[in-house]
Amino acid sequence: MTAPERLGEAPLKSPQNSESRPCRIDPTAIVHPDARLGPGVAIWNWSKVREGATIGDGSNVGQSVYIDFNVAIGKRCKIQNGVSIYHGVMLGDDVFVGPNACFTNDLRPRAHSQDWQVTPTRVENGASIGANATIICGVVLGAHCMVAAGAVVTKDVPPYALVMGCPARIVDYVTISGRRMQRNPSLGRPPLQDLEDKQLTGEGAS
Repeated sequence: MTAPERLGEAPLKSPQNSESRPCRIDPTAIVHPDARLGPGVAIWNWSKVREGATIGDGSNVGQSVYIDFNVAIGKRCKIQNGVSIYHGVMLGDDVFVGPNACFTNDLRPRAHSQDWQVTPTRVENGASIGANATIICGVVLGAHCMVAAGAVVTKDVPPYALVMGCPARIVDYVTISGRRMQRNPSLGRPPLQDLEDKQLTGEGAS
């Protein structure tokens, strides 16, 4: 059983991580004992990970990040500073979430509501969300799509699509490495062989 290292402190024991690579948790971070962290996860200063949350191998959680209870985050994700990921949000593998991007989980929020229901949001493998983007709950962000900084996403984003604006609209398509295709969106998505210019770690022959 390995121990996650708190930056600047002696390693701590963690029954939630039994692999060979230790986690690294800043001493100012708060990680609930029932959270499950994969090997090599890093949690930086002033961040909070609640009970039941799972964070996959090698993911990096930046400064002042809030990860709500039962949130699922995949492997090799990068969560930048100031992001809040609320109950009902699921991130796949290799997802990038830019600084101060905002998720929601209630379509009809009222301070006095006692019976509100969580509306789930799914972010698929390889998707990227730019800084200060807002993701309205109930949508699916498709694999390897890219959401521009400051965009407000109100509906599903197809795989490989690049969306911008308020509300966010498709303006182009991007490859796995992030290169724009310079394609008129009315023509639809380019052939997959033109988009798959890189194989991500952990991707098999599928």
